[in-house]
Amino acid sequence: MELKRMTENYDITIVGGGPVGMFAAFYAGMHNAKTQVIESLTELGGQVNALYPEKTILDVAGFPGIKGRDLIAGQAEQLKQFPLTIKTGEAVTNVTANADGFLVTTPKGTSQTRAVIVAVGNGAFAPRKLNVAGADAFTGQQLFYSVRDLEKFRGKRVMVAGGGDAAIDQALMLESVAQSVTLLHRRAQFRGLAHMVDLLEASTVNVKTPYLIRDLQATTDGALDVTLKPVGSTAEMAHQVVDDLVVSYGFTADHSALAAWDVDLAEERRLIAVDRQMTTSVPGIYAIGDGATYPGKSPLIAIGYGEAPIAVQAIMTTYFPDRRGPVHSTSITPKP
Repeated sequence: MELKRMTENYDITIVGGGPVGMFAAFYAGMHNAKTQVIESLTELGGQVNALYPEKTILDVAGFPGIKGRDLIAGQAEQLKQFPLTIKTGEAVTNVTANADGFLVTTPKGTSQTRAVIVAVGNGAFAPRKLNVAGADAFTGQQLFYSVRDLEKFRGKRVMVAGGGDAAIDQALMLESVAQSVTLLHRRAQFRGLAHMVDLLEASTVNVKTPYLIRDLQATTDGALDVTLKPVGSTAEMAHQVVDDLVVSYGFTADHSALAAWDVDLAEERRLIAVDRQMTTSVPGIYAIGDGATYPGKSPLIAIGYGEAPIAVQAIMTTYFPDRRGPVHSTSITPKP
């Protein structure tokens, strides 16, 4: 007789294994909550690990600056303190409410959970492509949408296109290894934080504004001839020959996977609306990180780190009031 497989039961299920989801898992471990983390990518770390491992992150307390890959490695080490269940390479295809909380479905099976924390960031993401005829032929060879390995650009002439913090950050990163770096932007002013713009102005990065990329052509010696169109001017087209081009126009987000769930989460501007306890419109489901919104919200890792304990504490207080909360390190008295 074939035995029916039992459904695994959890206190908390965290959907999304980026830095904010990872910290939520750590804090759930501090509460001794039986917790699973489900991440659709093959590794934890979200966009930070998948797209910006070389990026210097400045908004983590205690670190003047830390590379994305080092931040994720440190958080992964932090998680080893607790018997958490980590599932990577799995997408949550459905969440269904039932008498005991929620049934969570992935292509590999189902599990039961009392509460859910959605930490999917901007959802499925894809870079905004360079809208130039023939650009796809250079993608992955001389045209890139992120800097995953600085050594690949060592000694090269590199152009970075974009005007936000990510573009400025990548240009500054490349300055340390490239022969030369040009930062191209279609406006005369940059959208980045004032401190990042100050660093840019103090660097050796060649700033070229306001220009748009109009065409790409391979040169006879294997370089890339970039045709530049002046914005708001009738001046002639300009040309610059580089070895590599990094386009940093941001990313498009896709939350369609959440829309397929049986639970209906209220949204504001395509983000999940939450209250001060990170509770969504569905009791028992919480949202944190870049995918959640409320008045005054800023899309910073530091903000997400603060939201994670709020959501976990709300879950423990609401559904497990008999369990003792974590002891603050400042209240621990060393033994004599």
